[in-house]
Amino acid sequence: MMSDIKFKTEKSDLEIVKFMIGVYCRGKHKSKKGELCEECSRLWEYVQFRRSKCPYGDKKPFCSNCPIHCYKPEMREKIKEVMRYSGPRMMFYNPRVAWAHVIETLRKKRADKKALKQKASQKKPDCKDIEEK
Repeated sequence: MMSDIKFKTEKSDLEIVKFMIGVYCRGKHKSKKGELCEECSRLWEYVQFRRSKCPYGDKKPFCSNCPIHCYKPEMREKIKEVMRYSGPRMMFYNPRVAWAHVIETLRKKRADKKALKQKASQKKPDCKDIEEK
């Protein structure tokens, strides 16, 4: 059951993605619950393969927050399409997972903004500060 999943393990990450692909497949391809069409099955196999190669292991952020984009461009577009469709619907299926994603995304944006501010505030030397030798 989805609510019994511990966050941040490869197994749980894969279970969530498979669930989201299933929501997408049922909604877009009219597949039966628990089944995936051929296209979605290929995507699911690709996701499993790429996740097994992830250098972050269990410390992997959500793909949208990850500095490494390891999917081929066409598969990346496909999984983004799945996430755009399934993401909002996760509030109905598993609000805990949906909120965890929202919180992690906000934390990442806040950290990025803080890092950018710190970088901008570092004094940049101008020509007067450089001695001629």
